[in-house]
Amino acid sequence: MTCEEPGPRPVAPAAGRPAAPPESRGCLYALSQPPLMLFLAVIASLLGLGALYDLLDLYRW
Repeated sequence: MTCEEPGPRPVAPAAGRPAAPPESRGCLYALSQPPLMLFLAVIASLLGLGALYDLLDLYRW
């Protein structure tokens, strides 16, 4: 299984110009999207605050 997305179909190069290699996107391409990074930042901050809350023993019975 691979993470690469299929690129656009290669177009026949014009006369005299070499064909450019197709651009591939790596597995981390989705992490560069702002909405996903914002969502992950919110989740990470909630987990971090919860861990800090437990670590500092702020919850006492």
